[in-house]
Amino acid sequence: MKKFLLTLGALISVNVFAADLQEGKQYIQVSQQPAMQKEVVEFFSFYCPHCYSFEMEYKIPQQVKDSLPEGVVFKQYHVNFLGRQSENLTRAWALAMALGTENKVKTPLFEAAQKDRLKSMDDIRTIFLDNGVTAEQFDGGINSFAVNGLVNKQVNAATQFGVRGVPDFYVNGKFRVNPEGLNYDDFVKDYVETVKGLLQK
Repeated sequence: MKKFLLTLGALISVNVFAADLQEGKQYIQVSQQPAMQKEVVEFFSFYCPHCYSFEMEYKIPQQVKDSLPEGVVFKQYHVNFLGRQSENLTRAWALAMALGTENKVKTPLFEAAQKDRLKSMDDIRTIFLDNGVTAEQFDGGINSFAVNGLVNKQVNAATQFGVRGVPDFYVNGKFRVNPEGLNYDDFVKDYVETVKGLLQK
C-alpha cells in the first residue's frame, strides 16, 4: 500500500508539473505532430563551452537520461556549425554511436575541442584509438554506409528543428526546452523536471 501511494504521489507530482508548464516560458512548441517514438534529443557541439558545462559540470544530459520513463529514448546529436573540425566531429560521433562507444570518447573529445587541439581527422582518430576503439574499427567504420546514415540523421534533424545554438533539447519532436524561462536558482532540477513534464503533454 505504501509503495502504491508513493507511486501515486510521484504520478500526481509529474502531472501537476506538466500542467504548470507554460508555452513561451519553460518550452516552445515547434511541431503539431509528436515523434512516432517518445524521445528526448539533445543537440550539442564538442566546441561549445555551455555544452561542456552541461555535460561535465552539471551532468544535465545524464540526469535527463536517468530520469526518463521506460521506453523513452535519449539521443545526443552533434552539430556542424561550431569549430573548424565540427563536420569531422559529427562524423566521428556517428561512428561512436554506431560502435556504442559514446561514453568512452565523449570526455576526451570535449577536452580536446575545448583546448583547440583538434587539427584534423587524424587527431580525432588518435583519441578513439587511445580510448578502446581499434584502428580496424575506426578506419573501416568512419566512412561506412551506417556512419553516413547517422551523419545525415544528425544534420537533417538539426535542419528540421532549425537549431541555431547549443545545447538544445527537444522532447518528442514537438517541444523545445526554453532555458531562458527556467528557474536559475535550481536550474538543473528545473531542466530535468521540465523534460519530464513535457513527456506527459
